[in-house]
Amino acid sequence: MTVHMPPARDTRIDVLRALALITIFVNHVPGNPLEQLTSKNFGFSDAAEAFVLLSGISAALAYGTRFVSGAALATTLKAWRRAGVLYLAQLGTTMATLAIFAFFSLHFAVPQLMTQINIGPVMEDTAAALFGIATLGHQLGYNNILSMYAAVLLLLPALLLVGRLFGLGAMVAVSGGLWLAAGLLRIGPPNYPNPGVWFLNPLSWQFLFVIGVAATLHVRRGGRLPQSPLLALAAACYMLLAFAWVKIPLWGIDTSFGLPAVLTGFDKTYLSAPRLLHVLSAAYLVAVLPSLSGLFRLPATNPLAVMGRHGLPVFVLGTVLAMAAQAWRMVHIPSPASDATIVAIGLTAQFALAFYIEWYRRTVDGWRAAATSGISAPHDDRPALPARQRGAAAPSSSAV
Repeated sequence: MTVHMPPARDTRIDVLRALALITIFVNHVPGNPLEQLTSKNFGFSDAAEAFVLLSGISAALAYGTRFVSGAALATTLKAWRRAGVLYLAQLGTTMATLAIFAFFSLHFAVPQLMTQINIGPVMEDTAAALFGIATLGHQLGYNNILSMYAAVLLLLPALLLVGRLFGLGAMVAVSGGLWLAAGLLRIGPPNYPNPGVWFLNPLSWQFLFVIGVAATLHVRRGGRLPQSPLLALAAACYMLLAFAWVKIPLWGIDTSFGLPAVLTGFDKTYLSAPRLLHVLSAAYLVAVLPSLSGLFRLPATNPLAVMGRHGLPVFVLGTVLAMAAQAWRMVHIPSPASDATIVAIGLTAQFALAFYIEWYRRTVDGWRAAATSGISAPHDDRPALPARQRGAAAPSSSAV
């Protein structure tokens, strides 16, 4: 009998996700000196774009490869279940943020804190704002990635169906058309009670996500990314142009040529083309240049790989700690030393959480294996399971 082993986990995805999580945490404590070292200061895109592209790659492995005839419904339900988990995580970080700012406001007698990061509407019209929070129409500052990701996962099965029926090219084309329509018509899920659309519009950001899905599925089906020296050179030149643009800077130059902002601007809400091309250029260079790609292929036990494997809990903890850091900096006079301490404590806590989850899962898997084999695990004081209760299924994997 032939045993088919699952493909080895690509640690590059985990390492790059960990670097994105670290960068997001640092950027979510604005004003600290380390913020100047993050990716947003070296080009048009930032860690949010990298995080979404990596999420698309992970979603392709978790859902896209299983979205076949006979399993499409089960895969859809799994993707939507994950969207539900993200929704609950969004509500949790939002409530934690409100509690943190309320505590600092009361403890330090600084009522102005309750007007920061879009908390004001919660105080001015609590009923409407709470309804908006529950329906994702009201999002606090720095608390808007998970809601966008959840909405994109809800769209994913329909796009995967297009890909299954008409090919990956059609899936990307439909996704790109939706991105372009959202940018041209300025449409997206509405805010409430504030006007406008979500800060990270899922109708726009799904395009980057789907590109990650399509590229991964193409490779998994035996295809290859184009290995063109000219394309690599163009991507490198674009990265250098973006670097010069933000460093000189050249923001005052009008390069729109009368074209819509979604094609020539730098709008994050609608993921304008210059931002999209920047993150795709970086991703292409990482994918096709062996010397660059190898830098991120670290052992599975490397701290960055461990952190990246547990992206959601690490991200949630990082968001909560960043909100506490923001509130602390608003009621104290920060210094480079205090900012460095804040960032160090936050990153240490995130790494510690990742290693705890890793240890916990190994421990639980050990107990399950012992129970399944009928061998008592060391120091196990629980009664042995009856034979009919043994053989619990292995825990299923999910996209991060």
